[in-house]
Amino acid sequence: MSNPHELTAQQLYHACDVAMLGCDSTADLPDLESGLGQARALGALHFGVGIQHEGYNLYVMGSPGLGKHAIVRQLLAQQAAQVETPSDWCYVNNFRTPHKPGTLRLPAGTGAVLQADMRTLVRSLLVALPAAFDSDEYRNAMQTLKDKFKAREEQLFGEVESAARAAGIVLLRTPAGFTLAPLKDGEVLDAEAFDKLSAEERQQIDERSEQLRQMLRQALHQVATASREHDQQVEQLNEAVTRATVERQFADLEARYATLAQVTAFLAEVKRDIIEKGLEIFGSAPAEQLLDRQRLTPFNRYFVNVLVDNGASQGAPLIYEDYPSYQNLIGRIEHQAHMGALHTDFTLIKGGALHRANGGYLLLDARKLLTTPFAWEALKRALQARELRIQSLEQVLSLASTISLEPDPIPLDVKVVLIGDRWLYYLLTQYDPEFPLLFKVEADFAEDFPRSAENTQLYARLIATLQRREQLRPLDSAALARMIEQAAREAADGEKLSLHQQDLLDLLREADYWAGEQQHTLVRRDDVERAVAERLHRADQIRERLLEATLRDLHHIDTSGSCVAQINGLAVLQLGAHAFGHPARISATARLGDGKLIDIEREVELGGALHSKGVLILGAYLASRYGGQEPLSFSASLVFEQSYGGVEGDSASAAELCVLQSALAALPLRQDLAITGSVDQHGRMQVIGGVNEKIEGFFDLCAARGLTGSQGVIIPQGNIQHLMLRRAVVEAVAGGRFHVYAVAHADQAMELLTGQPAGSADAQGRFPAGTVNGAVQQRLRELSELRQRYAHPQQDGPAGNGQTEK
Repeated sequence: MSNPHELTAQQLYHACDVAMLGCDSTADLPDLESGLGQARALGALHFGVGIQHEGYNLYVMGSPGLGKHAIVRQLLAQQAAQVETPSDWCYVNNFRTPHKPGTLRLPAGTGAVLQADMRTLVRSLLVALPAAFDSDEYRNAMQTLKDKFKAREEQLFGEVESAARAAGIVLLRTPAGFTLAPLKDGEVLDAEAFDKLSAEERQQIDERSEQLRQMLRQALHQVATASREHDQQVEQLNEAVTRATVERQFADLEARYATLAQVTAFLAEVKRDIIEKGLEIFGSAPAEQLLDRQRLTPFNRYFVNVLVDNGASQGAPLIYEDYPSYQNLIGRIEHQAHMGALHTDFTLIKGGALHRANGGYLLLDARKLLTTPFAWEALKRALQARELRIQSLEQVLSLASTISLEPDPIPLDVKVVLIGDRWLYYLLTQYDPEFPLLFKVEADFAEDFPRSAENTQLYARLIATLQRREQLRPLDSAALARMIEQAAREAADGEKLSLHQQDLLDLLREADYWAGEQQHTLVRRDDVERAVAERLHRADQIRERLLEATLRDLHHIDTSGSCVAQINGLAVLQLGAHAFGHPARISATARLGDGKLIDIEREVELGGALHSKGVLILGAYLASRYGGQEPLSFSASLVFEQSYGGVEGDSASAAELCVLQSALAALPLRQDLAITGSVDQHGRMQVIGGVNEKIEGFFDLCAARGLTGSQGVIIPQGNIQHLMLRRAVVEAVAGGRFHVYAVAHADQAMELLTGQPAGSADAQGRFPAGTVNGAVQQRLRELSELRQRYAHPQQDGPAGNGQTEK
């Protein structure tokens, strides 16, 4: 077994060599294009954008702060500029079935022009049509028709009157119509005088009256026929005047759009409708209604609703929808309240993000999309059908039975890019069978990249680029090196650099602020140090409270002396974006038993699955190392003392193994040392996360109580490359006041904690006396013998009858 390796100060902090940067400040460095360290993701993006087959939409994954949005936007903007500008889309009235508005697909920029032309046309007709019907020519023609009808009417009734007079009967006009009355001596006979006539005279008058009635009925029939002919002639006159006026107004418009078949057909429908109903609409509605955009007017039927206007676009559209609700994606049909009722028409159809992005690219945040009701299903339906059908949620969910608009669907050709977390991508792949069919390209953004000399120089250029883009003070070379070192700390790896540009940008801004406070023209290393320290201080209250509780002995942690079955483990507490380490006292008990290892945290449901796994591995290690010749005859328990929350992870398994061995062998453990690390079933130490925070957590406690020169932390050997410790820790190690040990096996840790050699087994599996393993093995053998003695007690009395002899 090799000896534990005590680390030097240089191994605790992977410093950046200023000379490697090759500059005096960031002003000397050229800009760097975005996408540093993201070759894999950029390749996926180029592929996904370039391939035009169905279903090749993209899911861009990675944690927040990697600059995914900026990189994707930049790449898509470059690609969009090379694509032809897509068409405009408009909705127009369907004159045959008004509740099903039709679509117009027009060249980019034509929609708005046509919309303005139609409004101008209606304005012109509002003046031209009333003027045409108010002209002398129209009045004369109308008067001629009236005179002609009047003359015909007078002729017919004149013939009846003449025949009546010749027959001695007068034709009278009353409010109720016409009536016939007999005459005698030029006077009209009343009923009494008529009754005094002789029967022969009355019969003659009745016969003549009946003949006249028949003649009158024929005349009335002919007058009705003449009236209908007159009305038809008036309608023909009105239609002719309307047609002539409309034809003049439409001539220029039809010539302008002669090459667009859809517009030509639409204009023909509009012209036919105006000729049929123009006098009714334009003659009765006040002109000011046209200017009222807040109301539904009779003229709306002739307007054009521009749903998508690409007139100002250059290339394909690139749309980012920040709030991807159902209506914001698919569009909506608005309503206006009037007289207590809701009204709508095709001019109130509004497009969504998919309409605006049609023919181009649509960026969506995956989490926002999935947490907005019905939006995800609506997006999938549109992508599968490759068309956009605007329907209200009431229609989709069958919650409304009222008649509403059913606009014609619009063909959809769009590349959707979802941006979200990795876990969300894998959840969708696992639980939504449609997702892999619609989003076939994943672009996975890296979290960090190797800290080589070349990459360090590129990273320096990235910092310079961000500094100039944000118009901040340049950084001198020392500050630049400190920024790179902090990027390694953020990556939790001295040999990696974090690619989280948001964190880098925030630190740049904060360092620039503190440089301004000191009136520095350049950002210096001290400014960066202060920005890091101030950021830590702002979020550090909880850590300070925990440290204070320990210093007041409210939370019992020993940092000196030795103790049996008690050890200082190390844990990391994550509060938002701030993580810090703090020591945790772990204790164990061991006694005679049947080999059961009790994890108290698990028994009370405070231990997570990974922690429970680590404890089970300890049992396997003990059984493998010490139970080869005979079964283990002990029971033990483990617990995190004064822990009132959940415990997760296996990074305490090394500490738990050491404290178990201490409990079994009654070996005191040094309390001035803390340990972190996980172990496998063979006792090998495995790397853990948060190593920097854990070391600093124990160091802060020791420093607050006073460094004795013997205190330190034991870590797995594999974690050496991850070390980027604070300056105070590095200086303490350099001065011999604190120590960091790296071990490869749990035996090395026990040697440090007990001051005794671990010991190696001989051919028969026995460990020598005076060693840690020998003491554990000896105690286990004693417990085994004790168990056998209890299992087979010696019997007293003669003949073994179990009776005690008195």
